Amino acid sequence: MRALSRLRTRLPRPTIRLKLTLWYGGMFLLAGALLLTLTYVLVRQGFQPAPQKVREIVAQKLNIPLSQLEPSSRGYFQFSQPGLGPPGGLTMGRLIHEIQAEQMQQQLNDLITWSAVALAIMAVVSLGLGWVVAGRLLRPVHELTSLARRLSESTLHERIRLQRPPDELKELGDTFDAMLERLDRSFAGQRQFVANASHELRTPLTIIRTELDVALADPDLPREELEATATAMRDALARSEEVIDGLLVLARSDALTETEAVDLAELVRQSLERYAAEADAAGLGAELALEPSVVEGDRRLLGRMVDNLVENAILHNEQGGWLRVKTAETAEGPTLALSNGGPTVSAADAPRLFERFFRADASRSRRTGGTGLGLSIVLAVAQAHGGSVAAAPLPAGGLEVRVSLPRSGAPATA
Repeated sequence: MRALSRLRTRLPRPTIRLKLTLWYGGMFLLAGALLLTLTYVLVRQGFQPAPQKVREIVAQKLNIPLSQLEPSSRGYFQFSQPGLGPPGGLTMGRLIHEIQAEQMQQQLNDLITWSAVALAIMAVVSLGLGWVVAGRLLRPVHELTSLARRLSESTLHERIRLQRPPDELKELGDTFDAMLERLDRSFAGQRQFVANASHELRTPLTIIRTELDVALADPDLPREELEATATAMRDALARSEEVIDGLLVLARSDALTETEAVDLAELVRQSLERYAAEADAAGLGAELALEPSVVEGDRRLLGRMVDNLVENAILHNEQGGWLRVKTAETAEGPTLALSNGGPTVSAADAPRLFERFFRADASRSRRTGGTGLGLSIVLAVAQAHGGSVAAAPLPAGGLEVRVSLPRSGAPATA
């Protein structure tokens, strides 16, 4: 058994091309054998030697001239001279039957022999043609394999662009190209994300280090300046925590572990209570139209999504502005729409607001303390629940964000 196992490991692995060739040859041989069998049966059933041929064989067996055999009215042959007849007491009919059987067997043997020779020749030809055809059919697969071997993070821009009529292999090549396109975008987004995250974390860390250097350089630093240094460091740490917390939420939203029935209207009321002090400080007027809207999902993630929407509407509003929140149960499922006043947002920037660390106005966002992850988290949570998010700028300034989620109990689709 061990020797057999070692032999198997040493033998080259059969390729798909070889397997296809063997399948082609095997199917041809099977079809040829069936055809040969059917031909044999049909020929055997319908075999009838020519009367003239039978007459010649009878004359040869009896060793008499062919002229001494004359056709009879019953379909056999009769002797033209009295006293002549088959040897051994055989009747003419019996003699003719034996000759017919002998002729049939001889011709069937010839049929099998030459058919087998033809089948062997065609089997060799079919294997050769199968090898060539399999190679041509599998050429796109070899191109896929070669490209996959060359792929790395720096060569994801390469494409197969298979030029052939529409078929399964064409579909495979196009699907592979589409996968490479998605991977290329994903890697590009990942690189951008890492760069932005590094930048966002570098700023508060630089502040902390600078404040520490100043404090350590002057041992006699007054208490007031020490308190200011400590406050700046605490704010920088808080900002770092916000960025890290946002990144953790984005990572956690990729997979839902625990779900339950959650009412979006209830989450909105709770969020507005948490941000009531900020809204009052900004002098914002709130208009609510909250109808029960139940969705199956993770309560903490959905709560974070609503908090980010409310916080975003307050931070990027105007003093004495307004915000409007509406929840409803539509035919497609629960929806949450939040509108707020504020500066004008361009139509080109509106879709990009959901990109990680994107800021339509960087100075304003930094002034308000935004991390650039708020709406990215909203989008990630909605998509994790099988929903979608859209943002539309308002003509008078401000923004409307609409979240659409599947109905409670409906299967979530990414």
